[in-house]
Amino acid sequence: MEHVPRDDGAGRNERESPLGSEAIHDELDERAAGVARQVVAWRRHLHRHPELSNREVNTARFVADRLRVLGIDEVRTGIAGHGVVGVLRGGMPGERVVALRADMDALPVRDLCGTDFASEVVDGDYPGGPFPVSHACGHDCHTAALLGAATVLAGVRDRLPGTVLFVFQPAEEGPPVTEEGGARAMVEAGAFADPVPTMAFGLHVTPHPKGYVGYRVGNQYGASSLVRIVVTGKQTHGSTPWEGVDPMPAVGAVLTGIGQLYRQVSAFDAVTVSIGHVEDVGRFNIVGQTVTLWGTVRCAVESDMGRVQDRLTTLAEHSAAAYGATAAVEYLQSVPPVHNSGPWVEAGLPTFRRVVGEERVLEAGATLGYDDVSEFVSRFGGLYVMLGVQDAILDAAGRPVPEPGGRGLVTNHNPHFYADDDTLVTGVRLHAHVAYDHLTGALVPRDGA
Repeated sequence: MEHVPRDDGAGRNERESPLGSEAIHDELDERAAGVARQVVAWRRHLHRHPELSNREVNTARFVADRLRVLGIDEVRTGIAGHGVVGVLRGGMPGERVVALRADMDALPVRDLCGTDFASEVVDGDYPGGPFPVSHACGHDCHTAALLGAATVLAGVRDRLPGTVLFVFQPAEEGPPVTEEGGARAMVEAGAFADPVPTMAFGLHVTPHPKGYVGYRVGNQYGASSLVRIVVTGKQTHGSTPWEGVDPMPAVGAVLTGIGQLYRQVSAFDAVTVSIGHVEDVGRFNIVGQTVTLWGTVRCAVESDMGRVQDRLTTLAEHSAAAYGATAAVEYLQSVPPVHNSGPWVEAGLPTFRRVVGEERVLEAGATLGYDDVSEFVSRFGGLYVMLGVQDAILDAAGRPVPEPGGRGLVTNHNPHFYADDDTLVTGVRLHAHVAYDHLTGALVPRDGA
């Protein structure tokens, strides 16, 4: 049954469900409030016990056990490594399928968030390790909030016309380069073959004011690829450098030249190449054979990626040749941009405004961060938004700035990153309202995009 449009009294066109949308929206909020303390406890447990990409064994077990306790109709595990999908079939007829997504993996970053549930985990077996491990990106918040939403929606399953998929994804931060993993691997493993989603939705905690929802029409996050540059010379003793070929000067030239690449690609759309890790093979008194650079290429506009990669390859190869060395460049783990289309945003705004209030929904700027939820949104349609979780206010230009007397603004992936526990229930409500609204036809693009 198609739902007819109505005006919700705030100048928004909303489609009214024949199931009594206002009453059930209130019930969703009441149920979210009822599970809020449990969500905080889940989040703190996950934060204390983080696991790196493709190693989310205990996290996946934790998630699957709780989905089973809720009586979710089907709990699928071991998808693309440690992915988990819970299938909740509504008790009323409906063809729509909403996929709610949370990422589960942590980062090789020390935990300096300053809480009594800070991680002390060190992974000594991970490739390239040992590494300290922490949820410095906030995936513990995402996982706990989605478990909360599963609890809420399971409680109203008899009034859901359609199906909800609770998607807990591993390896969002990227698996080790010798392994497969992440969102694309889940798609290729058939995680969404039956049933096929008609919408994907997710959120990411961010250093915005607590309880604010940020959205963007167009590319919310950029396109990304991992880059590996291996510069090879000829090993020799440090006392006789003329008998070898030192790769270090070539590496220096590459690192210097990277800073000029953006000038050769676009003066208007952001691009960046960041080298985050350097490996050499040698000793203090030996001119080594190889130096390997690891980094990322990021572009606000995906069509720029090929040009940046071509320029970087040329820079590396020619710089190495100038010093008598060679360079081999590989691009791995490509991730498309997260793109929110205009029709989907228009459809979603009434839901976001109902959940947090119109004054707390703001249009945010683009970022060169990446998130492979793009694999889901680009295939199935849908939305990805940001949820503010820090002590911030908006300045006169609408930009987040530190709240006086607060803990400040700390970006994701920083060892000091923090998230306010009290904001997690907002994430629960966002997932629950988006799911219900999509299944009942209130959150569907008018042009069918």
